[in-house]
Amino acid sequence: MMMRMFSGCRAVGLAAALVATCGAFGQTPTPMPAENIIHVEIGGLRNDKGQMLCALFSSADAFPTKADKAVARLTAKIAERQAVCDFTGVATGTYAVSVVHDENSNGKLDRNFIGMPREGVGASNDAKGHMGPPKFSAACFQYKGGRLELKIHVNYL
Repeated sequence: MMMRMFSGCRAVGLAAALVATCGAFGQTPTPMPAENIIHVEIGGLRNDKGQMLCALFSSADAFPTKADKAVARLTAKIAERQAVCDFTGVATGTYAVSVVHDENSNGKLDRNFIGMPREGVGASNDAKGHMGPPKFSAACFQYKGGRLELKIHVNYL
């Protein structure tokens, strides 16, 4: 019993020493910053088949066709002709988002014999291309941290 009491006193003494040390250095607990997240709501889907492919790009040379060079890629489920992609842990910078309605769940954008998309596509700022995909400059946005909410409407050609 005496040993148990001694252990308890030692633990209390250690805790008091830690509190005093933190007070001596003027340290106060700092709140954790809000998670950096780009929240993308995708609408305008013609059905609930397949999945959404979402990609976050930081450069014009990769956007939107080189998904393997994207900063982040996600796959999202579709419900009621809508989907959501949440890019988390994003650093501040300039970005653009592209989305593909992968109706047959093969993990890529299907095209017809002349290269036109057979599945729905979209980009941030609802940027559209002329005789090709949209330009990074039309789809890009500044991200300054925190939570950013984007809406993208999918188009079928």
